Amino acid sequence: MLKITFLGTGTSQGVPVIACECRVCQSQDIKDKRLRTSIMIESETTCVVIDSGPDFRQQMLRANVKKVDAIVFTHSHKDHIAGTDDVRAFNYVLQRPMDVFATEATQTKLKVEFDYAFSGLDYPGIPKINLHTIHHESQFQIGDLIFKPILVMHRNMPVLGFRVNDFTYVTDANFISDKEMEKIVGSTHLVLNALRHEKHVSHFTLKEAIEISSKIMPQQTYFTHISHQLGLHEEVEVNLPLSHKLAYDMLKIFI
Repeated sequence: MLKITFLGTGTSQGVPVIACECRVCQSQDIKDKRLRTSIMIESETTCVVIDSGPDFRQQMLRANVKKVDAIVFTHSHKDHIAGTDDVRAFNYVLQRPMDVFATEATQTKLKVEFDYAFSGLDYPGIPKINLHTIHHESQFQIGDLIFKPILVMHRNMPVLGFRVNDFTYVTDANFISDKEMEKIVGSTHLVLNALRHEKHVSHFTLKEAIEISSKIMPQQTYFTHISHQLGLHEEVEVNLPLSHKLAYDMLKIFI
């Protein structure tokens, strides 16, 4: 069995947005409070986090996480990698480097953003990271979890989604080729980004995400990477098709 925890379901600015007075940002509904997008996948023996954005520390504390075996990155945008420094806490508690799985392009960005972690200096407090290179055509294994990468496009930027067993996770995308779509077919649970209603240059709209889901036909679809422009959680979800839901922070599903 897999346990999936939505650590964050918001877009790059999170929800509420700083200084915004809109109905969503002023909402008191906990489901309208969204940290930056990330999930945690757990089996009986393995715990993997996908993306460590700027809210990583807060997410780990909120979910009371005591062990992470590895972090897997979808791409190198700041809202997905900015919290990487905070693996230091796990280095100390677990007494080992953190295994990080990323493409060469994402590794290059990590080495720029966190150059001190890869400098070779033996300085107390520097995050210890073991880098593992992944490619969209090759599956890889972490503990007892097998990850099948799915190449999607975030405007002109290649991004990786991942399938683990019958669960597929795709964030930061506005195009999935037919070839990559075939990797998703058969998933019972699907997570897709759905930024807002209006067209966007690099993200699926809610309508576009629903159309993708209708091609895959999973048992259940969840939408994530949600902006305040999508609307109030309660009002949007009530109008979704059957077997479609908005994800929210700290939602847990079992597969």
